[in-house]
Formats: sequence, structure tokens, C-alpha cells
Amino acid sequence: MDGPAGVGKSTVGQLVAKELGYRFINTGEMYRALTWKALERGLDLADEAAVLALAESLKWDFKAVDGGVALKTFVDGEGVSARIRDERVGANSSLVAANRGVRRFMCRLQRRLGRGGGIVMEGRDIATHVFPDADFKIYLDASIDERAARRYRQLKAAGVAADRQKIKEAILTRDLNDLKRKINPLAQAADALVIDSTRLNLHQVADRILKAVRAAHGG
Repeated sequence: MDGPAGVGKSTVGQLVAKELGYRFINTGEMYRALTWKALERGLDLADEAAVLALAESLKWDFKAVDGGVALKTFVDGEGVSARIRDERVGANSSLVAANRGVRRFMCRLQRRLGRGGGIVMEGRDIATHVFPDADFKIYLDASIDERAARRYRQLKAAGVAADRQKIKEAILTRDLNDLKRKINPLAQAADALVIDSTRLNLHQVADRILKAVRAAHGG
């Protein structure tokens, strides 16, 4: 499953994975985890060789937590879910994700995780590059205003101060970075099911995907 920031890929992916009895992986966590580690070590994120060397030196694990379907990212034995919410991590992860060597490294990790099947994986280049022969490909989209509104509601519900206009500007910047990235930019796979979720809630999106998957498999 691919799509831009803020379309609900993680929520939808987990709903679909749970219904199918699969595991779910948010590949963005991997890039954010590396960004956090690089910032913690004081690395220059523009030094591509140094950031790649760091990625290769870390011990990467992916484990389900508290009975959930999602495989969470662990780096050197530490779960990163809380660490990667840091504002600095979010602001710098696009630079790390644009690192050619890092993307190749992460692609190998992602293919290893998906090799046995039974995985719903979301990101920016999963259907176009990581798994071009995936059994089912989805591209999830929504209007920029709706994506900003969802993120705003999410932050407010978590008790975090939020500015809707700043959120919108940040999403637009991420979109531009993802689309203009030289290696494996965000794009729709030619054979993907494209869903505009602007006027759908995330349960409706998941239901639409599940119906399409079952129809494709004769169920």
C-alpha cells in the first residue's frame, strides 16, 4: 500500500491485516528510527556514507507488541515507537529517506520481512519498487485539506498543541520531497487499486480493500 502523508495508510493497513490474519508493517518507522539514531549520534544527515554506515551497524528487529498485528521496529533491542514521534525526527526523516544507499538497505530489510507473505506493508514505493509483484497493490489518496484535518484531529486527541495551517504546510513539503526524490519517488503502480479516501472514513476504506482482495481471490 502506497500513498502520500496523512491518508490513513497505517490505520487502514492494520484494519485490513487484522481481518485477513496478516501482519502489518509501516516502513516509515524504519526511516524515522534511523533518523532518530543519526540525530542521537550527532551525525550530519547530509553525509550519505555515514548515515548508511550507521544503518548497517544497527541491529534491526521487528516484533508484534501487546498482541497487535503491527510489527514494530526495534533498534539495538530498543523499541522506537515513542522516540520517533519527536518533532526533529519528523522534520529530518525525508532527508534520510532520500539517501540512495539507505533506501537500498531498507528495501532489503522490507523484502526479507515480506518474503513469506501474509504481510500488509505500507510506504511510498512498496508496490512500485519493493514488491512490484505483490499479490495486491493499493494506492491511497485524499485531498490536502482532509489530510491536514485528520492529522490535526489526531494531535488534538493526543493532547498535543497543533496549528492546522502549519500541519498543511508540513504535509505539502513532505509531498514535494516524496514526489521529487531521485530514487524510488512516490508514484502509483499501474495496476494498483486507487482509492480516494477524502469522503470516506478509514473503516470504509478498509472494507473497500477487503472486498476487492476477496473478489480477486474468488472469495
